[in-house]
Amino acid sequence: MAHDILITHIKGLAQVRERSSSFISGKMMADLPIISNSYLSISDGLIIDYGKMDDLPSTAVAKKTIDASGRFVFPSFVDSHTHLVFAASREDEFVMKIKGATYAEIAANGGGILNSSKKLRAASEDELFEKAFERANEIIRLGTGAVEIKSGYGLTVNDELKMLRVAKKIGKETPLTVKTTFLGAHAVPSEMNKQDYINLVIKEMIPAVAEENLADYIDVFCEEGFFSAEETLRIVDEGKKFGMKPRIHANQLHRSGGVQAGVKANAISVDHLENIGEEEIQLLKSSKTMPTALPGAAFFLNLPFPPARKMMDEGLPVAIASDYNPGSSPSGNMQLALSLACIKMKMTPEEAFNAATLNTAYALELSHSHGSITRGKIGNVYITKPVSSLAYLPYHFGNNFIDQIILNGKIIDLDNSITCRISHK
Repeated sequence: MAHDILITHIKGLAQVRERSSSFISGKMMADLPIISNSYLSISDGLIIDYGKMDDLPSTAVAKKTIDASGRFVFPSFVDSHTHLVFAASREDEFVMKIKGATYAEIAANGGGILNSSKKLRAASEDELFEKAFERANEIIRLGTGAVEIKSGYGLTVNDELKMLRVAKKIGKETPLTVKTTFLGAHAVPSEMNKQDYINLVIKEMIPAVAEENLADYIDVFCEEGFFSAEETLRIVDEGKKFGMKPRIHANQLHRSGGVQAGVKANAISVDHLENIGEEEIQLLKSSKTMPTALPGAAFFLNLPFPPARKMMDEGLPVAIASDYNPGSSPSGNMQLALSLACIKMKMTPEEAFNAATLNTAYALELSHSHGSITRGKIGNVYITKPVSSLAYLPYHFGNNFIDQIILNGKIIDLDNSITCRISHK
């Protein structure tokens, strides 16, 4: 029987794991298994076989054969933290930052999240979907195959539901695997006081989200001026009652107690970590919570970069996600995230690729299906342009190193701007 796709003469088949791993940590993150001069076959949407070219069965045939001479093949990126659904960009705030305004100052003057909220409330669900659909196509072309999408710009019951419906629709009408997160506690709307808004999140938003089965996870922006660690725990504990697992925005601007809250709530991840110390690192070592760095946000806001090197030296795992959003990380380019991880966080290319595939798959509970080249996993891979080495990819920053993309076992037509609106999924 012919396989659907056979990729041959691969210079380096990367992230090959004979068995599905949940995550890797510490010194093991420096190990990225690569098979040189290899082949990979995909059929019925799944990875079927791989190995050295010398071991390719003579009877192997395929409907489509791709010669990957001089090229690497990787599993698609898993981006475990994005705000992909938003109504409009915020480049005016970008200029304010250039002139010296801080993130907190912009937020205090009605900018930031509240600015995005005002624009989102004025947009229809259809308008939001069309804009999010364009961004979904964008990240697909840059190598992402699975993505988390948060709400958090609605800040009313109806608008938070609207965002999550759009996120779910992205998962149905594109080849992306989508996980959704309810982030009602992203900011306090200007028309309410904090306690009243927290009550609204707990008593109305969470039940409404659960009734429509719109969210896999619940998140809180645990930060000074937003939500305290105690408030975070109160909100996520309520979400857990409705089957939403916690993941926390933690320690972006200050040592906010977000890591402590995340570990106490058994959060699947704590994300940002620009400001953490030894106490937080030791707490994470005793947990199964994934420390997730968002280097695009640290870069854009001129914040300290998360201490990935120290965390790995202490034996922790590290994940890398894009934080694609209109205010603090207006890029969903996981290739750029890899380069920033290497350049600014002193991660090796091997560590960075592990962080953006296997460990982010764990952070989205997709270890069984994504994040590595493993028999039986979903056929989500990309083929690079001809390159001299693995290290060349993050080294040659700012350039798209992807030549061909396969998602769910199907070749993506990169020249067709609407190719990712699908009906076969």
